[in-house]
Amino acid sequence: MPEMTFRVRWPDGQESDCYSPSLVIKDHFTPGEDYPVRTFLEQADAALTQASERVRARYGFACSRALGQLQAIRQTCTPFLNQPDAQVRILSFSL
Repeated sequence: MPEMTFRVRWPDGQESDCYSPSLVIKDHFTPGEDYPVRTFLEQADAALTQASERVRARYGFACSRALGQLQAIRQTCTPFLNQPDAQVRILSFSL
């Protein structure tokens, strides 16, 4: 199953690499696009949950690394949820 890293820029300017065990992340995000924090969080939840379920379907167990990444994204987004103009930018995808 191909893994993917997607690089994001948070509303405070910090950048980080995020992990997905599947290319499904490309169905939810576009490099160079900005997403309101709530939208980013909802789409990340959908994408990483779907990616984890793909791992479950193939190997019989969920992907704990994808679920851990989702938890880290939730924690990073939380301080920005009450800032209506806060945006997360998808910088790039890499295999």
